[in-house]
Amino acid sequence: MKIALINENSQAAKNEIIYTALNKVATKYGHTVDNYGMTSADDKPLTYVQNGLLAAILINSGAADFVVTGCGTGEGALLALNSFPGVICGYVVEPSDAYLFGQINDGNAIAQPFAKGFGWGAELNLENVYENLFKAPFGGGYPKERVVPEQRNKKILDGVKKKTYRPILDILKDIDKDFLLETIDRPTFKEYFYKNAKNQEIIDFVNSVLK
Repeated sequence: MKIALINENSQAAKNEIIYTALNKVATKYGHTVDNYGMTSADDKPLTYVQNGLLAAILINSGAADFVVTGCGTGEGALLALNSFPGVICGYVVEPSDAYLFGQINDGNAIAQPFAKGFGWGAELNLENVYENLFKAPFGGGYPKERVVPEQRNKKILDGVKKKTYRPILDILKDIDKDFLLETIDRPTFKEYFYKNAKNQEIIDFVNSVLK
């Protein structure tokens, strides 16, 4: 699985802590992590709204299979990611949240609080969160006897989202062009997106924006 890490400007200084914990667990289970930043307070700023747009581009283009993101409380990132098609983002604070989200909701993104409650031992909590998120294949159900109705509900939700959300390309064509350019015109995006993206229509559109 290709995992994308994205965090916004207010928590840019914690990027290395988050990446280290995530990468340690992800590689243990055979996954890879692409760090889209922000990597420092000096990077071109990313807001939590831009996190949502960036996550949607990565998920819908196939450049990432899963997104780990957050902001000060995690709430803004959660709202932003879930405002886009193809993204099912859960709010994860502690290890049980991570496990239950993966097993019951089978989503493709999580939003975490990287300021609120981020105190002594925070890096240990991050590792435990990611361990419980990735230690088992998603959609296994919890409790196990609930797996059939939980998987059925996930398919229903996927179908509902396809009818209630516009296609991502329509959104990209209509969204404010300066906002879009500020989101994708950064070295990390160009490096990982072009290496991993699979949807040619989205690739072509990104090329037209960045040219």
